[in-house]
Amino acid sequence: MSYGSISREAHEALAIAMNRLGAKSNTGEGGEDPARFETLPNGDSLKSAIKQVASGRFGVTSEYLVSAREIQIKMAQGAKPGEGGQLPGHKVYPWIAKVRHSTPGVGLISPPPHHDIYSIEDLAELIHDLKNANPDARISVKLVSEVGVGTIAAGVAKAHADVILISGHDGGTGASPLSSIKHAGLPWELGIAETNQVLLMNDLRSRVVVEVDGQMKTGRDVVIGALLGAEEFGFSTAPLVTLGCVMMRACHLNTCPVGIATQDPELRKRFNGDPQSVVNFMTYVAQEAREYMAQLGFRTFEEMVGHSERLEMRRAVDHWKAHNLDFSRILFQPQLPKTTLRTCQIGQEHKLEMSLDSTTLIPLCEPALARGERVEAELPIRNVNRVVGTTLGSAVTRRYGGAGLPEDTISLRFRGTAGQSFGAFIPKGVTLTLEGDANDYLGKGLSGGKIVLFPPRESTFVAEDNVITGNVAFYGATSGEAYIRGIAGERFCVRNSGVNAVVEGVGDHGCEYMTGGRVVVIGKTGRNFAAGMSGGVAYVLDESGEGGAAGGGFERVCNKEMVQLFPLSDPEEVAEIRRLLERHVEYTASPRAKALLDEWHTTVSRFIRVVPNDYRRVMEAQARMREKGLSQDEAEMAAFDENVLDARRVAGN
Repeated sequence: MSYGSISREAHEALAIAMNRLGAKSNTGEGGEDPARFETLPNGDSLKSAIKQVASGRFGVTSEYLVSAREIQIKMAQGAKPGEGGQLPGHKVYPWIAKVRHSTPGVGLISPPPHHDIYSIEDLAELIHDLKNANPDARISVKLVSEVGVGTIAAGVAKAHADVILISGHDGGTGASPLSSIKHAGLPWELGIAETNQVLLMNDLRSRVVVEVDGQMKTGRDVVIGALLGAEEFGFSTAPLVTLGCVMMRACHLNTCPVGIATQDPELRKRFNGDPQSVVNFMTYVAQEAREYMAQLGFRTFEEMVGHSERLEMRRAVDHWKAHNLDFSRILFQPQLPKTTLRTCQIGQEHKLEMSLDSTTLIPLCEPALARGERVEAELPIRNVNRVVGTTLGSAVTRRYGGAGLPEDTISLRFRGTAGQSFGAFIPKGVTLTLEGDANDYLGKGLSGGKIVLFPPRESTFVAEDNVITGNVAFYGATSGEAYIRGIAGERFCVRNSGVNAVVEGVGDHGCEYMTGGRVVVIGKTGRNFAAGMSGGVAYVLDESGEGGAAGGGFERVCNKEMVQLFPLSDPEEVAEIRRLLERHVEYTASPRAKALLDEWHTTVSRFIRVVPNDYRRVMEAQARMREKGLSQDEAEMAAFDENVLDARRVAGN
């Protein structure tokens, strides 16, 4: 359950219970408050062992990933496969916004797809990215129980996932659309059976742990899941019931009467769940499973996995419809050599020891890692070098926490062509400068670091007319700076929530689903700019010279469903944009930016300010509250309350 879908108290109670049991709780989509990483005085831990990475990438920072024992890529949710999600503004309280790096009171959209996954090869890249971000964590991929999931699972195993989770259609139904609950997804039994059979027939079962979830409630469910091929099991609804959930099915309304599926402070006071209740429940589930194992003649859990021949249709079922049921495909046992391993016993080969970070960067930067000393170096780079800087950034975060190091403590300059995910998840204190070009996913999940990219000095082409980096740059970035001399591909800064970036042109869908940060575009802009943008501000130089006038060049390609266009007029913003362009010239020697600065008195009038509607309304409300003498935190809460009251007033009308 995500930190936002349920209350802080309920989330923490589940985490405490799972940690007491030696099991793992899952953050769900939405990040985790770093305050939970500290152990309580009584020895309990609030930290969730499994950190989820979903399509929205909310709160996915270097610190978040480094604190995980397992990182889970959520490809789909059992109750609503193929759909995205939305956290309405009235549930985005200040503490939720802080964790998700967004704005209180502004709704958040999770896109249906991961924008860096359009093939199994792309998924393999993300698995590799996350493994570099935390070499000690298992990488899990969550799939939904659907026809053909076995084939997908085989691809996921070949993509080097450590765990495959099959999610049934009954799971996570509290806030899902009713149409999805009734008509989407399949029972977990079908998905786990198909997955296990396909993995066995392709000799892949020994490489991955197989997990299942979707309304698991009893020890009998666990045993059936194991006989069909699962080794690990996920519980959610049942533990929440032990904490007091009364199944109101109104999780999306923020009106939970027992203080579980709500962020309302008054309703949260009603929560009286005890982590020990969850511990007791899970202990009884384990005891029941042990009793069934004894009846079946199994002494260890491992030897029970995959023995579907021990299942049969219940003889007591005597309904006339049941006579036509055929379970043969679910209970099918592939004919395999006796040496075939039926459980995970062989670790995946991630080959991290061969990466540029492991062989060169980390030893080179040891003075910075050990003593915080400044390190500078120049190195060659080739497109076979993927995820450069990520494991180094992980080492920085492990030693110095989320605050990282002072700016430019580690300053590495590369020459050549970078592979995918150059600079992914790098924290503050790490600066990567690339003289050359980069593939897709540049700066994915940037977490405070700085990335500079410009063409080789000897190149003769015009930088602002040529693509210098691929698609989906700075996807899910949370903080930091980026200066790109040249054009970026499609979906530049998709789901950006805090990075300040300057670029000299973007492809289609720029700033899609953006929730924070500043993006300055001083070149051509593709179509559908700002689609789903709910936060942050973009500043686009209108090539037509018409500024924000109706019919201007940029206005024709901007998606204005959630944003409005304004001229750049606020003195503070004008000064900030000028400062960013000056830094762009300093780092990249951009002739384009220099020419704009030289003609600044006319340049300003050509900029269009792209501001999301809800974001503008909330920021104006916060400004009014600060004028009344309120602190920033008080202003955020007061503006949030005002926004919720306005929303209720509109709904009432």
